[in-house]
Amino acid sequence: MDETAGIYARESTYLDRYVQLGLAQQRVISVSFPTTIGEDASEDHDLLDRIASYLEGTTDGFDDVDIAMTVPTDQRGVLERLREVPYGDQITVEQLVRMTPDLDVDEDSDHTLAREALAGNPAPLLIPDHRVRDGPSAAPAPVEQKLRAVEGL
Repeated sequence: MDETAGIYARESTYLDRYVQLGLAQQRVISVSFPTTIGEDASEDHDLLDRIASYLEGTTDGFDDVDIAMTVPTDQRGVLERLREVPYGDQITVEQLVRMTPDLDVDEDSDHTLAREALAGNPAPLLIPDHRVRDGPSAAPAPVEQKLRAVEGL
């Protein structure tokens, strides 16, 4: 992956908006899907190439991408487990809670914690919250649906 820190963005005709990456210290710190971008964003980044291929149907789980998880520790565990869900698979919030160490499927507060982690996901697509069929996504709803369609979900 390109090691330059900054903001990178490229328009996606499939998503009908931009894919924007924030990078620092060789790690992704954010992924967003704005309808407009600032002048400081560069289009040239290897990860944007991979995302474009993914949106065209190339299988890619992005599990090798280094992501800075700037979320509370308890939410980090949920998002780390979510990264283990393979391309083309979908799970429920309950399954995600079961997969996450230190969470109890019988505790409503742990289901709430998982939902909060999904909603606050700093890097939707790379942390595939679109693979949780009954949970919130940090991506806009139209983007979430298109990501699910790419993977046949």
